[in-house]
Amino acid sequence: MPSLNVSFTEEELDGVRAAAAAEGKSLKQYLHDLGVREMQRGQFVAGASVWAERLRGEFDDAFPDEVPPSERGGAAAA
Repeated sequence: MPSLNVSFTEEELDGVRAAAAAEGKSLKQYLHDLGVREMQRGQFVAGASVWAERLRGEFDDAFPDEVPPSERGGAAAA
């Protein structure tokens, strides 16, 4: 299994150790989970963006006062 060596300052490492201890995890498990969570967060944000874009027209039709002035059908920005 691939592995990774990561360098920290003493202060950074103290903080990471404290965060791992607060979650009841080993340093190795904490850093692993942190990377996986960030990857999953990125996937969630990308999916949410696609979903929002798909529904943008419907939302704009339902709430015309919420459409930014620059995006209103040809209306000049205030």
